[in-house]
Amino acid sequence: MKAEIFTIFPDLVASWCGASLLGKAWRSGTIEIGVHDLRAGADDPHRSVDDSPFGGGAGMVLAPGPVFAAVEAAAPVRPLFLLGPGGVRFDQSMARELAASPGFSLLCGRYEGVDQRVADHLVDGEISIGDYVLAGGEVAAMVVLETVARLVPGVMGNLASGEEESFTEGLLEYPQYTRPSLFREWGVPDVLLSGDHGRVGRWRRAAAIARTLERRPDLISSRGGLSEEERALLAEMGFDPVTCRGYGPDRPDRR
Repeated sequence: MKAEIFTIFPDLVASWCGASLLGKAWRSGTIEIGVHDLRAGADDPHRSVDDSPFGGGAGMVLAPGPVFAAVEAAAPVRPLFLLGPGGVRFDQSMARELAASPGFSLLCGRYEGVDQRVADHLVDGEISIGDYVLAGGEVAAMVVLETVARLVPGVMGNLASGEEESFTEGLLEYPQYTRPSLFREWGVPDVLLSGDHGRVGRWRRAAAIARTLERRPDLISSRGGLSEEERALLAEMGFDPVTCRGYGPDRPDRR
C-alpha cells in the first residue's frame, strides 16, 4: 500500500511516520509513504501558502495556487482526501477499505481553512476524524495513516491483533490482563487461567458485548440490538443483562 501526505510541516510528519510499527513497515517496504511540502508549490520568495479571506474575517486561508501546484507536480496516488471538519467521519470500516486499496493520499488543511476550489476541483473527497477543531490536518493525517497501516498484512507481527480489536465487529474490545494473576488485592477472571481456550473465547466475546452495552450502547443499537444468541452468551458467562457487569467467579471486575 502507498500513502502520500501533503503538508506545510513535512519534517514533523516524516518524523512521526518513521517511528514505531509504522516506521518499521515503511523501512521494510511493507508500505510506501511519501511526504510532500505544500510550500514547494509557492511561487514567491517567502514561499507563502496562505492569504486573507475574501469578504473579511479572522484568520488566513490556504490558497489554491500552491496547493494545486504541489499536488499536480507530485502526481500522487488517488484518491486524494482533504482532512477537515466537513468531511465524512473516519471509522474502522473506512480504514479497512483503505487498507485493502492500492493506496491513497491526504491533504492537511491549516489556518482558518482551505480555499473551496481545492475541495471542489482537486481532491476526491474529504475526511473528518471527529467533531472538534484542530490547528491543522497533520494530527488527523497520522490518525488515518496509523489506523489504516496496521490493517495492512505484514505491518503487525500478530495478524489476529487487528482482527480482535475494538470496532472490528461493531463492538469494543474485551478487557485484557497479564501477569501477575493477583496484583495487590485485584485478581484476574478465573476463566482466563483455566486453559480452556473455547471457554476463554466465549468469555471474551461476552465481555466485549457487555463492555459495549455499558459504554457505547449506540454501537449495539446500530447493529440492531442484541441477538438471542448474544443474550444467551451473556447469561452463560455470568454477565448481568442490566448492569453489564460480570458476577460469579468469572466476573471481569473481580476483586
